Amino acid sequence: MRTAVVTGSASGIGAATVAVLERRGDRVIGVDLRDADVVADLGTREGRTEAVAAVIEASGGTVGAVVACAGVGSFQADQATIVRVNYFGTVEMIDGLRPLLARSAAPAACAIASVAMLFEQDGALTEACLAGDEDEAVARTSPGGRTAYASSKRAVARWVRRTAPTVAWAGAGICLNAIAPGVVRTPMTAIELDDPELRDDLLGQIAQPMTAVGQPEDVASVLAWLVGPENRFVTGQVLYVDGGFEARTCGDEVGRLMEAAEGGGA
Repeated sequence: MRTAVVTGSASGIGAATVAVLERRGDRVIGVDLRDADVVADLGTREGRTEAVAAVIEASGGTVGAVVACAGVGSFQADQATIVRVNYFGTVEMIDGLRPLLARSAAPAACAIASVAMLFEQDGALTEACLAGDEDEAVARTSPGGRTAYASSKRAVARWVRRTAPTVAWAGAGICLNAIAPGVVRTPMTAIELDDPELRDDLLGQIAQPMTAVGQPEDVASVLAWLVGPENRFVTGQVLYVDGGFEARTCGDEVGRLMEAAEGGGA
Protein backbone atom coordinates (compact mmCIF):
# COMPACT_ATOMS: atom_id res chain seq x y z
CA MET A 1 0.00 0.00 0.00
CA ARG A 2 1.33 3.41 -0.99
CA THR A 3 1.53 6.09 1.71
CA ALA A 4 0.59 9.69 0.89
CA VAL A 5 0.84 12.80 3.04
CA VAL A 6 -1.69 15.62 2.68
CA THR A 7 -1.36 18.88 4.59
CA GLY A 8 -4.51 20.89 5.15
CA SER A 9 -6.32 17.55 5.20
CA ALA A 10 -9.23 18.52 7.44
CA SER A 11 -11.21 20.61 4.95
CA GLY A 12 -11.53 22.00 1.46
CA ILE A 13 -9.21 20.82 -1.29
CA GLY A 14 -7.09 18.89 1.20
CA ALA A 15 -10.04 16.83 2.46
CA ALA A 16 -11.23 16.18 -1.09
CA THR A 17 -7.73 15.02 -2.04
CA VAL A 18 -7.61 12.64 0.93
CA ALA A 19 -10.90 11.12 -0.24
CA VAL A 20 -9.64 10.59 -3.80
CA LEU A 21 -6.35 9.06 -2.65
CA GLU A 22 -8.06 6.73 -0.19
CA ARG A 23 -10.57 5.58 -2.83
CA ARG A 24 -7.72 4.49 -5.04
CA GLY A 25 -6.18 2.50 -2.19
CA ASP A 26 -3.55 4.81 -0.73
CA ARG A 27 -2.94 5.13 2.98
CA VAL A 28 -3.11 8.85 3.79
CA ILE A 29 -1.42 10.66 6.68
CA GLY A 30 -3.29 13.92 7.16
CA VAL A 31 -1.63 17.01 8.64
CA ASP A 32 -3.68 19.92 9.94
CA LEU A 33 -4.40 22.14 12.92
CA ARG A 34 -7.21 19.78 13.95
CA ASP A 35 -8.93 16.53 13.02
CA ALA A 36 -5.79 15.05 11.50
CA ASP A 37 -3.36 12.18 12.01
CA VAL A 38 -0.65 14.76 12.65
CA VAL A 39 -1.86 17.90 14.42
CA ALA A 40 0.60 20.73 13.87
CA ASP A 41 0.79 24.45 13.18
CA LEU A 42 2.66 24.93 9.93
CA GLY A 43 2.74 28.66 10.58
CA THR A 44 5.61 28.14 13.04
CA ARG A 45 9.10 26.73 12.62
CA GLU A 46 8.53 24.42 15.58
CA GLY A 47 5.26 23.17 14.14
CA ARG A 48 6.85 22.30 10.80
CA THR A 49 9.72 20.46 12.49
CA GLU A 50 7.28 18.53 14.67
CA ALA A 51 5.08 17.71 11.69
CA VAL A 52 7.97 16.30 9.64
CA ALA A 53 9.13 14.21 12.61
CA ALA A 54 5.62 12.90 13.21
CA VAL A 55 5.18 11.93 9.54
CA ILE A 56 8.53 10.12 9.57
CA GLU A 57 7.37 8.11 12.56
CA ALA A 58 3.86 7.44 11.24
CA SER A 59 5.04 6.46 7.76
CA GLY A 60 7.86 4.19 8.77
CA GLY A 61 10.30 6.25 6.73
CA THR A 62 8.88 5.91 3.22
CA VAL A 63 6.30 8.12 1.50
CA GLY A 64 5.08 7.86 -2.08
CA ALA A 65 3.30 11.20 -2.37
CA VAL A 66 3.14 14.59 -0.67
CA VAL A 67 0.37 17.11 -1.36
CA ALA A 68 0.83 20.45 0.41
CA CYS A 69 -2.68 21.89 0.57
CA ALA A 70 -2.45 23.80 3.85
CA GLY A 71 -2.99 27.50 3.34
CA VAL A 72 -4.79 30.58 4.63
CA GLY A 73 -6.34 33.58 2.92
CA SER A 74 -6.61 37.29 3.58
CA PHE A 75 -9.99 36.97 5.30
CA GLN A 76 -8.68 34.24 7.63
CA ALA A 77 -5.33 35.45 8.89
CA ASP A 78 -2.97 38.39 9.15
CA GLN A 79 -0.42 39.06 6.44
CA ALA A 80 2.50 37.57 8.38
CA THR A 81 0.64 34.30 9.03
CA ILE A 82 -0.26 34.07 5.35
CA VAL A 83 3.42 34.17 4.43
CA ARG A 84 4.44 31.73 7.16
CA VAL A 85 1.80 29.13 6.27
CA ASN A 86 1.43 29.52 2.52
CA TYR A 87 5.10 29.62 1.61
CA PHE A 88 7.26 28.34 4.44
CA GLY A 89 4.70 25.80 5.62
CA THR A 90 4.48 24.45 2.08
CA VAL A 91 8.14 24.44 1.10
CA GLU A 92 9.55 23.19 4.39
CA MET A 93 7.08 20.30 4.55
CA ILE A 94 7.79 19.18 0.99
CA ASP A 95 11.53 19.61 1.34
CA GLY A 96 11.58 17.99 4.76
CA LEU A 97 9.85 14.90 3.42
CA ARG A 98 12.05 14.61 0.31
CA PRO A 99 14.24 11.86 1.85
CA LEU A 100 11.10 9.80 2.47
CA LEU A 101 9.97 10.32 -1.12
CA ALA A 102 13.38 9.27 -2.42
CA ARG A 103 12.87 5.82 -0.87
CA SER A 104 9.63 5.26 -2.79
CA ALA A 105 9.31 3.48 -6.13
CA ALA A 106 7.33 6.24 -7.87
CA PRO A 107 7.52 9.41 -5.76
CA ALA A 108 5.82 12.72 -6.44
CA ALA A 109 4.92 15.93 -4.64
CA CYS A 110 2.62 18.82 -5.44
CA ALA A 111 2.19 22.30 -3.96
CA ILE A 112 -0.72 24.73 -4.18
CA ALA A 113 -0.18 28.10 -5.85
CA SER A 114 -3.13 30.24 -7.01
CA VAL A 115 -4.42 32.36 -9.86
CA ALA A 116 -3.93 35.20 -7.36
CA MET A 117 -0.27 35.22 -8.36
CA LEU A 118 -1.38 36.92 -11.59
CA PHE A 119 -2.44 39.97 -9.58
CA GLU A 120 -0.54 42.71 -7.74
CA GLN A 121 2.25 41.46 -5.52
CA ASP A 122 5.36 42.53 -3.65
CA GLY A 123 8.43 41.36 -5.57
CA ALA A 124 10.74 41.89 -2.60
CA LEU A 125 8.52 39.74 -0.40
CA THR A 126 8.56 36.98 -3.01
CA GLU A 127 12.35 37.17 -3.26
CA ALA A 128 12.70 37.00 0.54
CA CYS A 129 10.61 33.83 0.52
CA LEU A 130 12.73 32.28 -2.21
CA ALA A 131 15.87 33.18 -0.28
CA GLY A 132 14.51 31.24 2.68
CA ASP A 133 14.53 34.36 4.84
CA GLU A 134 11.31 34.03 6.83
CA ASP A 135 12.03 36.97 9.10
CA GLU A 136 12.63 39.30 6.15
CA ALA A 137 9.57 38.02 4.30
CA VAL A 138 7.39 38.65 7.33
CA ALA A 139 8.97 42.07 7.83
CA ARG A 140 7.85 42.96 4.29
CA THR A 141 4.19 42.57 5.28
CA SER A 142 2.01 45.22 6.86
CA PRO A 143 -1.23 44.91 8.87
CA GLY A 144 -3.23 46.72 6.20
CA GLY A 145 -1.47 45.12 3.24
CA ARG A 146 -3.13 42.96 0.61
CA THR A 147 -0.23 41.47 -1.33
CA ALA A 148 1.00 38.71 1.00
CA TYR A 149 -1.32 36.08 -0.45
CA ALA A 150 -0.44 36.70 -4.11
CA SER A 151 3.26 37.13 -3.29
CA SER A 152 3.50 33.94 -1.22
CA LYS A 153 1.69 31.91 -3.87
CA ARG A 154 3.93 33.24 -6.63
CA ALA A 155 6.93 32.32 -4.51
CA VAL A 156 5.60 28.76 -4.19
CA ALA A 157 5.22 28.48 -7.97
CA ARG A 158 8.72 29.82 -8.58
CA TRP A 159 10.22 27.52 -5.95
CA VAL A 160 8.67 24.54 -7.69
CA ARG A 161 9.94 25.67 -11.09
CA ARG A 162 13.51 26.15 -9.91
CA THR A 163 13.60 23.09 -7.64
CA ALA A 164 11.95 20.40 -9.76
CA PRO A 165 14.73 20.02 -12.38
CA THR A 166 17.53 19.68 -9.81
CA VAL A 167 19.56 16.57 -9.05
CA ALA A 168 17.86 16.20 -5.66
CA TRP A 169 14.42 16.01 -7.27
CA ALA A 170 14.30 15.11 -10.98
CA GLY A 171 17.70 13.46 -10.62
CA ALA A 172 16.26 11.26 -7.87
CA GLY A 173 13.17 10.42 -9.91
CA ILE A 174 10.83 12.61 -7.82
CA CYS A 175 8.18 14.56 -9.74
CA LEU A 176 7.48 18.00 -8.26
CA ASN A 177 4.69 20.22 -9.55
CA ALA A 178 2.26 22.92 -8.46
CA ILE A 179 -1.31 23.70 -9.32
CA ALA A 180 -2.91 27.13 -9.41
CA PRO A 181 -6.61 26.88 -8.54
CA GLY A 182 -9.10 29.55 -9.44
CA VAL A 183 -12.18 30.32 -7.34
CA VAL A 184 -13.13 27.11 -5.55
CA ARG A 185 -15.73 26.81 -2.80
CA THR A 186 -13.83 25.96 0.37
CA PRO A 187 -13.96 27.20 3.97
CA MET A 188 -11.29 29.72 2.96
CA THR A 189 -13.43 31.28 0.22
CA ALA A 190 -16.79 30.91 1.98
CA ILE A 191 -16.51 34.34 3.62
CA GLU A 192 -16.38 35.98 0.20
CA LEU A 193 -18.73 33.68 -1.66
CA ASP A 194 -21.46 33.88 0.98
CA ASP A 195 -21.46 37.68 1.07
CA PRO A 196 -23.21 39.11 -2.04
CA GLU A 197 -20.99 42.19 -2.27
CA LEU A 198 -17.74 40.30 -1.70
CA ARG A 199 -18.85 37.56 -4.10
CA ASP A 200 -19.55 40.04 -6.88
CA ASP A 201 -16.15 41.64 -6.34
CA LEU A 202 -14.31 38.30 -6.31
CA LEU A 203 -16.05 36.90 -9.38
CA GLY A 204 -15.63 40.21 -11.13
CA GLN A 205 -11.88 39.93 -10.72
CA ILE A 206 -11.67 36.20 -11.43
CA ALA A 207 -14.28 35.41 -14.05
CA GLN A 208 -13.90 31.74 -14.98
CA PRO A 209 -15.29 30.80 -18.41
CA MET A 210 -16.16 27.20 -17.48
CA THR A 211 -18.02 27.84 -14.24
CA ALA A 212 -18.20 30.73 -11.83
CA VAL A 213 -17.12 28.64 -8.84
CA GLY A 214 -15.27 25.33 -8.84
CA GLN A 215 -15.56 22.51 -6.33
CA PRO A 216 -12.76 20.94 -4.25
CA GLU A 217 -13.19 17.68 -6.16
CA ASP A 218 -12.34 19.46 -9.42
CA VAL A 219 -8.89 20.20 -8.01
CA ALA A 220 -8.42 17.00 -6.02
CA SER A 221 -8.66 14.79 -9.10
CA VAL A 222 -5.82 16.71 -10.74
CA LEU A 223 -3.68 16.58 -7.61
CA ALA A 224 -4.23 12.84 -7.27
CA TRP A 225 -2.99 12.24 -10.81
CA LEU A 226 0.05 14.49 -10.44
CA VAL A 227 1.23 12.61 -7.34
CA GLY A 228 0.07 9.21 -8.55
CA PRO A 229 2.43 6.42 -9.61
CA GLU A 230 1.21 6.84 -13.19
CA ASN A 231 2.91 10.25 -13.42
CA ARG A 232 6.56 9.59 -14.21
CA PHE A 233 7.27 12.40 -16.64
CA VAL A 234 5.42 15.60 -15.68
CA THR A 235 7.56 17.74 -13.41
CA GLY A 236 8.35 21.40 -12.83
CA GLN A 237 4.94 22.52 -14.04
CA VAL A 238 2.45 25.01 -12.65
CA LEU A 239 -0.93 23.78 -13.86
CA TYR A 240 -3.86 26.20 -13.74
CA VAL A 241 -7.05 24.51 -12.54
CA ASP A 242 -9.22 27.57 -12.92
CA GLY A 243 -12.01 27.04 -15.41
CA GLY A 244 -10.03 28.84 -18.12
CA PHE A 245 -9.39 32.13 -16.28
CA GLU A 246 -5.63 32.23 -16.87
CA ALA A 247 -6.01 31.33 -20.55
CA ARG A 248 -8.54 34.07 -21.12
CA THR A 249 -6.52 36.59 -19.11
CA CYS A 250 -3.09 35.87 -20.58
CA GLY A 251 -4.16 34.94 -24.09
CA ASP A 252 -2.20 32.68 -26.40
CA GLU A 253 1.27 33.70 -25.21
CA VAL A 254 2.77 30.48 -23.87
CA GLY A 255 6.21 31.75 -22.91
CA ARG A 256 9.46 32.76 -24.55
CA LEU A 257 10.78 30.57 -27.30
CA MET A 258 14.32 29.26 -27.07
CA GLU A 259 16.66 31.45 -29.08
CA ALA A 260 18.22 29.76 -32.07
CA ALA A 261 21.33 31.91 -31.83
CA GLU A 262 24.58 30.46 -30.54
CA GLY A 263 24.53 30.13 -26.78
CA GLY A 264 20.86 31.12 -26.73
CA GLY A 265 18.70 30.11 -23.80
CA ALA A 266 15.10 30.06 -22.73
